[in-house]
Amino acid sequence: MKIPQLNLLAPALFAALLAGWPAQAQGADIAQADRTAKIIYIGTAHFGVTLQAGSDGRLYQVPSPRPLSVPAGGGKLDRETEFHPPFGDGFISEPAVQATHADGNNSTDLIFVTNQSTALDANITLTRIELKDRYYPFFVTLCLKAYHDQDVLEQWTEFHHDEDGAVTLFRFASSSSVIQSNEYWLTQLHGDWASEGNMEEDKLGMGMTILDSKIGVRAGRFRTPSFLLSVHNPAREESGEVYGGSLEWSGSFQFAFDVNWQGQLRVLCGINPFASQYPLARGQVLKTPAMLWTWSDAGKGQVSRNLHRWARLYGVRDAAQPRPIVLNNWEATGFNFTEPRIVSLFDGARELGADLFLLDDGWFANKYPRNNDGAGLGDWQVNTNKLPHGLSYLAGEAKQRGIRFGIWLEPEMVNPRSELYEQHPDWAMAEPHRAPEVSRNQLDLDLTRPEAREFAWKAIDNTLGSNPGISYLKWDANRYVTQPGSTYLKPGEQSRLLIDYNFALYDIMARMASNYPNVTAMLCSGGAGRADYGALKYFHTFWPSDNTDPLHRVFIQWGFSQFFPACALSDHVTKMGNRPFKFTLDVALSGTLGLDLDVAKMTAAERKATTAAIVLYKQSLRDIVSQGDLYRLDSPYDQPRSAISYVTPDRARAALFVYQIKDAADQPVMLRGLDPAAKYLLREVNLPDGAVSRLPADGKTLDGAALMRDGLAPICQKQFESAVLELTRQ
Repeated sequence: MKIPQLNLLAPALFAALLAGWPAQAQGADIAQADRTAKIIYIGTAHFGVTLQAGSDGRLYQVPSPRPLSVPAGGGKLDRETEFHPPFGDGFISEPAVQATHADGNNSTDLIFVTNQSTALDANITLTRIELKDRYYPFFVTLCLKAYHDQDVLEQWTEFHHDEDGAVTLFRFASSSSVIQSNEYWLTQLHGDWASEGNMEEDKLGMGMTILDSKIGVRAGRFRTPSFLLSVHNPAREESGEVYGGSLEWSGSFQFAFDVNWQGQLRVLCGINPFASQYPLARGQVLKTPAMLWTWSDAGKGQVSRNLHRWARLYGVRDAAQPRPIVLNNWEATGFNFTEPRIVSLFDGARELGADLFLLDDGWFANKYPRNNDGAGLGDWQVNTNKLPHGLSYLAGEAKQRGIRFGIWLEPEMVNPRSELYEQHPDWAMAEPHRAPEVSRNQLDLDLTRPEAREFAWKAIDNTLGSNPGISYLKWDANRYVTQPGSTYLKPGEQSRLLIDYNFALYDIMARMASNYPNVTAMLCSGGAGRADYGALKYFHTFWPSDNTDPLHRVFIQWGFSQFFPACALSDHVTKMGNRPFKFTLDVALSGTLGLDLDVAKMTAAERKATTAAIVLYKQSLRDIVSQGDLYRLDSPYDQPRSAISYVTPDRARAALFVYQIKDAADQPVMLRGLDPAAKYLLREVNLPDGAVSRLPADGKTLDGAALMRDGLAPICQKQFESAVLELTRQ
């Protein structure tokens, strides 16, 4: 997929090109079909991909019709520019498809058959391109969905065959793209527990660079399945050509960046084929997860805004709905609580202005009560010692106080010390002749087993269905796979486990979203283990990290903002790090606000400040932050401060957040995204009780052009000083 800066072809020309693709002959006639100069263009408002079937029948990526685009392969139809190249019949670089056919032949030669383009609505066009092996009844369908206004292409691949026996797939990329430049710079997000979302940029050299995960479940634990790719120069915020890529998959993934001897870069993206060869039965269809692509010649800031706009419409569940402000009990009680203690916390949540109380881990299991993380997972019955009146009682008590009630679940996991494991040890993933290896004292349930999959679904359905007062679900997953074995799958099917697990997982998540449309759902995976659009379509937010120190969260949220909108990032006020409380509040106000606090231990000043911040957030900031376009103004990676702003789509309102990371002289913040012809009223907000703004421009009206040209000095110099400003067009 060559993704240069392109204009969408004129509708009449575009239609003519598509109409020029007749249905092609099947079987041996494919080789004789004349395909010269037959063109497919798939495009959005500003970029796209142009394909051509050569006289040899293969599908190639070719230069796009705009002078500023850089032709892949100099415009030649050589095998290095084949669009989705297979292994074993002349292609010598990294293939997108590798299969062993039913007769043992391990080569594939894919020939263009036909294509069809369908306008799904005024914004979305789906193009399906069918390829077929020159000899075998083995089919690969390339699917590309163009979101015109958001400048996003979504690509996936579908495999099926009609051979006499199983075909084994060894490589099955979702996307295989060729880009040509003099330099390539790759940015990834990496980390570990409590240190997620770290950005790192490296120049790609000759040969292969791979970003991947092999851990199967919540596979983004160490590396997020998203990247930025800048050509010519290192990525800049508001200038230069930058590609953004994000895979819609929560399992093991692989991004392979192959710079060949001609200086071309092929980018192969999809499920990690490592230890995951996939036996495909006759008539079965394997649909790979979709790969999202966007491009901009205005830097990585515009790449992020493209993805955010797409996500708010198509990628995140109910993104237009305001997210509730949640108060979680974990900091107050941990596992150690009683029913009266939990009820006593409801009043504090209501007094602060929270919308919902979330009861976290520790509420379940009786024979092996969940008093720590070593027991109880899998036994999803209410612990009668802690909560004798059950969950509906708690939901009712919360409702009487004018707040909602939510619950924590980890439906995919099991403790060996549980009734479930005693009764069904074969439901857990395990390897024969190996002692079970626990992590966080737990094992993964094997969701490829129908009984285990149904059990995980019933854990959700029984909890929510039997307690209709529950209106929020925190879905956690605190383990990845270290022993990928299944007692359900046959010996020749074991390599399917990590793939089919995630298909089963999405089935459960889809049932949850469909059956409980009014239950808000947070995706938690011991942090950001599932920061991906494969799962987010079923969830309203995700938990970026268990590290809630606001100083660290500035960096963590900066990293995730490259790909995910603020409405999807849960950002809670806590005491971690013991930072100044205003700084803590100001950081949390820039995302989806929540609270992890023991209200009884808060000072009167902290309670007053929190209440005021929540009122401000609900009345003014929430819609700007959650629905506005993000502009990253000063990076904490190379500046002594971080500054970001959100601007509403009509440019009528904006919110500016400034966080001083280190002591430094005050410097103007150069705003972006405003209407240069408009005047804006500036007001510093979230000030401590009785404090007066030191901002000279506070309460004044300034030109949008001047704010973007000359900047604004927010009077932050000392570490942990911060400022929040509202701008309103007059």
